[in-house]
Parts: sequence; C-alpha cells; structure tokens
Amino acid sequence: MSAPAYGRSGPIAGAGEGRHLLVVDDDDRIRELLKEYLTREGYRVTGAAHAAAARRLMELIDFDLVVLDVMMPGESGLDLTSWVRNKAELSKTPLMLLTARGDPDDRIEGLSRGADDYMSKPFEPRELSLRIDAILRRTGGKPMTPREIRLGAATFDMERLELSRDGKPLRLTEAEAQLLKTLAIHAHSPVERMTLSPDTADITGRAVDVQVTRLRRKLESDPKNPRYLQTVRGVGYMLAPD
Repeated sequence: MSAPAYGRSGPIAGAGEGRHLLVVDDDDRIRELLKEYLTREGYRVTGAAHAAAARRLMELIDFDLVVLDVMMPGESGLDLTSWVRNKAELSKTPLMLLTARGDPDDRIEGLSRGADDYMSKPFEPRELSLRIDAILRRTGGKPMTPREIRLGAATFDMERLELSRDGKPLRLTEAEAQLLKTLAIHAHSPVERMTLSPDTADITGRAVDVQVTRLRRKLESDPKNPRYLQTVRGVGYMLAPD
C-alpha cells in the first residue's frame, strides 16, 4: 500500500483539541506516520495493527473517532465497520475509512455500512486532518465527560445511569438518575434548581430538593454536611466529584 504523501502545508494548530483517535492499519509504516502526523495536530492517537486488536481497544477505551484501513488480512475494515455499527455502546463512534481502492462501488459499500467518510490512498495527511475535524464538528464526537465519575466510595455510570457504593448497586428512581446525570455533565458548576426539575408544574423546585435529599443519603457519608452534592445558595446545586 502507498504511504500518505506529506504536503508542504504545515499542521493546523490545535485542530485535535485532545480528541482521542484510533488508527487501524496493518502497514506499520503508514500507521506510525499517521500517528506522528495526527499527534502533531493535537490529537491523542492509539494504533492497532489489525481488527482484533482494534476490537479489544474499543471495548476498553472511548475513542472520539476511528481511522481504519479497508484492506487488512483476516477481518477487513468493512467488516469492522459493520461490527461497530451493530454494537450498541459503539454505534455512534465516527468512522473514517482508508483504502488503496478508489472504485466508486467500494466507496458506496463503505458508506452503506456506516462509515462517515472515505479516502483513497495515497492522500495528503492535511486533507485527512481536515476531514476528521469536519466529522467531529458534524457529529460532535464523543462527549468529553467521562463515562464514570467517582464520588468517594460511590461510582455513577453516566451511560447506564447506575449508582454503586463500595461495589454494591444502589437503587435509583428514574428522576434521581436523570438529576444525577445532569449534575455530572455540569460537574463543578452550579446548576439552577429549575433546570434540574423535569416537572415544569413544580415552580418551587421542591421536588428537586426531595430528590437531592434522597441522593445525599446514598452518596454522602454525612448527608447533613454533603461533600459531593453541594447546595449553591440562590442558584441550585452542584456536583463535585473526585
């Protein structure tokens, strides 16, 4: 396979903004060149030499976007694309396909399986970076908020809306789970009481106060002197995870 052609234009300063990319290519030289270039663009980059390694990494790490070669020994990039799109927790991960084949039917096949974009080799790395940036702007990429947050002995899974303490699950009502997720998304920032209230008929926000009291009993070692779910006078509440 042809290596990417480096153009004369320099990197786009700050384009990556710390986003985490996975580059999947069986060609060690191309994979390392892409890792080097995209790292200079501000991305965090992890490499995988084949689909099996990529699967293992994607089950452990929440990548913002995956760049993968179509033609790989064993499982192809097209098959890996289908696997990602059919796996619920990964299905929204943006995918960029790379291939030495420029046939329109191949591009159509890749896009039909769920790829967000498709580039033929050889290509200019700067164009790849621009396309990645466009995909992330279009899709929003992965939320920067981590999947899990730690609150002392308690852990809240923001995707599953599950709370545990010392490894033991704690029951949450739907309203409590949604309130905790909203606070977690805005961690360390005050959130107005009415923003936290799903019931617009409750103009006092008292229902939120009741939910907060219940959550404190589950989160705090001393609910009367909360460390994690704090009251912000005149505003509402703030979550202060570890």
